[in-house]
Amino acid sequence: MFRRTFWFTTGVAAGVWATTKVNRKLAKLTPESLALQAADRAVIAGRKVKLFALDVREGMAHREAALKDALGLTAVPPGPDHRALPEQRRLVALEQQHTYNSFTRKEDH
Repeated sequence: MFRRTFWFTTGVAAGVWATTKVNRKLAKLTPESLALQAADRAVIAGRKVKLFALDVREGMAHREAALKDALGLTAVPPGPDHRALPEQRRLVALEQQHTYNSFTRKEDH
């Protein structure tokens, strides 16, 4: 008698557990639930895009400051040795004289 009661109780508990689990899965597949899940994911994606844009802006500002510093365009407070504009820089390629050897140049034949 005890065995029958044990197995009956075990079967009832397994049935209740399985029914509850199936009902929860079905509730997640209703149109309203799917719409809420999509809306939540859209909000999360929007936040990620916003954070990415803020990171890009911060990186751009940092890179712009580094380039201005490298080019000598940083704002220097006026003082006795303050220059109005940085010195003009010439490209190294323009300053070099190139001589082309006709024997080493590849030509179309």
